[in-house]
Amino acid sequence: MAKVIKKIVKIALIVLLIVALIVVGYVAYVFIAFHRLGTFDVQAQGVAEKTQVSVGEEYKIVSYNIGFGAYEKDYGFFMDGGHESWAWSKERLDKNLNNIADFLKAENAQLYIVQEVDIDSTRSYHVDERDYLTEKLNDKSYFFAQNYDSPFLFYPFYQPHGSSRSGLMTFSDFTIESAKRVELPIEAGLTKLLDLDRCYSKATIPVSDGKKLILYNFHLSAYTSDGKIATEQLKLLLDDVQAEYEHGNYCIAGGDFNKDILGDSSVYFGKSDVEYTWAQPIPSDMIDNYPVSLVAPFDENLPVPSCRNADSAYHEGQYVLTIDGFLITDNVQKLSANVIDTGFEYSDHNPVFMTFKI
Repeated sequence: MAKVIKKIVKIALIVLLIVALIVVGYVAYVFIAFHRLGTFDVQAQGVAEKTQVSVGEEYKIVSYNIGFGAYEKDYGFFMDGGHESWAWSKERLDKNLNNIADFLKAENAQLYIVQEVDIDSTRSYHVDERDYLTEKLNDKSYFFAQNYDSPFLFYPFYQPHGSSRSGLMTFSDFTIESAKRVELPIEAGLTKLLDLDRCYSKATIPVSDGKKLILYNFHLSAYTSDGKIATEQLKLLLDDVQAEYEHGNYCIAGGDFNKDILGDSSVYFGKSDVEYTWAQPIPSDMIDNYPVSLVAPFDENLPVPSCRNADSAYHEGQYVLTIDGFLITDNVQKLSANVIDTGFEYSDHNPVFMTFKI
């Protein structure tokens, strides 16, 4: 009997040792595989309809975080409190991406900035989502800036999220003379493994008066310890905008702030019992220190949020707020801006737009 017990203990110890080695090996892999992509030039593709932006003419820009094509109305994401970690199926992903591309095409904007476009991710069945957008917006110049390239995340255990390669796409009716990916700061320590990597993209477009329109596309950090890193990222972006403005250029920056850009969205959309670090307002004096205005797309008579917390399928009373919008320098005139109410059919974000003149 003693021999049997000894054998069982030995087998158990061996199993525990194997499990421990697997865990240690995986942790080592994650840390070794983690890397920053850096700052570098990106090559624009496609042929634009026009060579330059005209001073005094009205234009439209649309910004849309498409949630890697997975966040349909009935989708809840595991990192937001839901259960799903992949798109429902490759077939539903394909249908949703086509709907998104059709929607963008129908908006007839001259400029588009799109966030969370996957190019080779487990969660989106390794589909290159750029193809859906470039097929429909085929009369524009465009480029892609990779936002992150993460190692395989073996969580949640019932459906590991896997590896993710995703980024930002910019489309323009006008020639893109140059484009760049600019690295943003991220948190240190273990939280960087959730934050992955972050950047903003920067496009230089000629203007009829000989100056340039500098178009920024960004998706700031959400899954952080206290939300402060997104403020640091925003400051770096604003410093860049100010430098371009001082050179006489026109600047428009837009995308997903992961900040409550209405200050307190609950005034318009109701309060939530849950607090989220990523939903902090932008520090009140931050924008004032720069030659820029914050454009929060909003209709006070008919307020529509730009984002929902994807803790479950979309429902009445779910936590919603506005985190998508624009920054413009003082030499750019905003004419109108609003959220486009899609009812969160295609993403956990509603798209936003702005009409403007320079």
